[in-house]
Amino acid sequence: MSGRYRRLIVLTQYLANHPLDQVSLTELSQQLGVAKSTLSEDLVLVKDTLEHHNLGRVESQVGVQGGIRYVPDRNRTQHSLRQWSQALSDPVRMMSDGFLYMTDLLFNPRWIDPMGQLLAERFIHADIQFVATVETKGIPLALACARFLGVEVVLLRRDNRLSEGSALSINYLSGSSRRIQSMSLSRRAPVRGGRVLFVDDFMKAGGTARAAQDLLADFDATIQGVGVLVATVAPEQKLVEQYSSCLNWDEADPQSVKPSTWAWELCQRTSVPKEGIEHDGGIR
Repeated sequence: MSGRYRRLIVLTQYLANHPLDQVSLTELSQQLGVAKSTLSEDLVLVKDTLEHHNLGRVESQVGVQGGIRYVPDRNRTQHSLRQWSQALSDPVRMMSDGFLYMTDLLFNPRWIDPMGQLLAERFIHADIQFVATVETKGIPLALACARFLGVEVVLLRRDNRLSEGSALSINYLSGSSRRIQSMSLSRRAPVRGGRVLFVDDFMKAGGTARAAQDLLADFDATIQGVGVLVATVAPEQKLVEQYSSCLNWDEADPQSVKPSTWAWELCQRTSVPKEGIEHDGGIR
């Protein structure tokens, strides 16, 4: 196998393993041991091949901090939004207590990974350093989102665990379960002073997200955004000022789970947006 074929395989694999990351051409050429002009020729071939087979795009970023960025194909994300909407609108998923059953879908990588990509693209310009979530159903979405952002996940516990040492705890009222719940974070968590994206599977009033914001504030960490898979239409005013939901659910019409405006618009775009898309309940 020629050196170029090997280099093309390594280059494609590298981009696939670093989705949405802005990669410096200088650093990449040094890693591959080739001149930037040679690397540029290789990238043209990789870019054309990926686009021809609808596997994503390689975008160029100009300026001092410029480079390249691999953006996975959004057709899969758009298709996934339709799948989620159809699946969650099925009457059999409506439970007697008014909840939607979606645990099976949350823990299926083929279903949750596209939603993680969607939230990652939503907050790609927010300089996120950590993705935080509350155990347990928010974990798959948080991990998927963190993978695309290239950051680690910080887990907020429902209760303190002896195995994690001393921790800070907070009590709060959950809007979805309408019960007093607790949330704790180990003092050893590496989130202190960081910029955090809080991710969860479901939001009704926003009590969990607000409690996470208050708890992380004790670590001098700031929540730069809140991303959830499904949010209810009511109440319109949540306990957090800004949030981004992939899907919206009108409880007055249980079979009406629909993609949110920003999510659908983002799937239509041909490049990574330079800034957040303005919409109701989301970042400006």
